[in-house]
Amino acid sequence: MLIAAAILAIFVYGVIAAMLGTLLPTFKFTGPESGSIALAQSIGLVIASLSAGPIIDNKGKKTALVSGLFLIAAVLWALPNVAGFTMVAVLLFILGLGGGIIVTAANALVGDIKYGNRSTISNLMNLFFGVGSMATPLLSANLFDNNAQSLCYFAAVMASITFVVHMATKMPPPTGEQGFKVAEIGLLVSRPALWLLSLILFMYVACEVGVFNWLSSYLIAKGVPEAEAQNILGWRFAGGLVIGRVLAAGILTRIPGITVLMGAAAAMAASTYWMLADPASAGIAVLCAGIAMAPVFPTVLGLVGDAFPVATATAMGIVITCGWIGLTVSSSIIGSIAGEDKSNLPAALNIFPICSVIMLVLLVVLSMVQKKPAASAARA
Repeated sequence: MLIAAAILAIFVYGVIAAMLGTLLPTFKFTGPESGSIALAQSIGLVIASLSAGPIIDNKGKKTALVSGLFLIAAVLWALPNVAGFTMVAVLLFILGLGGGIIVTAANALVGDIKYGNRSTISNLMNLFFGVGSMATPLLSANLFDNNAQSLCYFAAVMASITFVVHMATKMPPPTGEQGFKVAEIGLLVSRPALWLLSLILFMYVACEVGVFNWLSSYLIAKGVPEAEAQNILGWRFAGGLVIGRVLAAGILTRIPGITVLMGAAAAMAASTYWMLADPASAGIAVLCAGIAMAPVFPTVLGLVGDAFPVATATAMGIVITCGWIGLTVSSSIIGSIAGEDKSNLPAALNIFPICSVIMLVLLVVLSMVQKKPAASAARA
């Protein structure tokens, strides 16, 4: 039941992660309005993930998961019945709150599943994020005929089922060793590794969720029919995430996580640049980008868990929060550069390869920081 609960929560988060990018073309908002809606959702993610860690450490994962799923289900049932920029922005903010809670809690729950190393199991569980993010655009294009109401109701049903499963699932309670203690916060934030991992996720989320939010609009602006654009997002990008996480789970049993992340960052830079430079072959480039990005989020969280065995959920909450801040910043930048008619959207999306290169530099620095304690221990 614990494995089923984790899979369902991660699947639901995948569904809602791809929701905004799938719905934006149907909303017909301007570039700045679309950016503001993405900003509202990302602010909700920031607030939730920042507060979710201490709640999980003190109150347990079940409390966080059922609360987040309740918010998500409520928003998805309500969204088809509202109109106008303000109401959509408010609901997307609340959806961000629910999403931020469950992504932190679900990944903390994965840590209770004892199988192999943490990065491997994290990648195996998080491939269901890819399955969920595939489902949203593919069902929208091929089953619901890009009908926003039908898509929202499908997602609402899935969130409601997952809520019931989590209510019925017995989960490990917080313990004295795992619970967050205020006295530990100074030690936690004084570690350079925490902030390097946070900045890495800042850059990564700007890319991954940015592609989910803006790829369909970019392809449509390039003359791709809406249904085809949604299929590229689903089959190629989200499909690449699934393929990549299956591959990464095996690779991480033989190659250190930091090495895998360096290769992923380099591949992200190349594939996202290719995606924007040659729209004619965007489908192949998008697939490569999905495979390249696949191991990053779960592997970073695996490294956080390894580095911070005490107050793990709080450390994850800080790192994930910085990821959502990256989305917040990038959403505003992309929306502003894109313009009222989104004519400058291709130029705005150059933020993806730029962030990938910065991520690679940060990973090099992190590897150097990790080697210093090991060298000191060897000398001792």
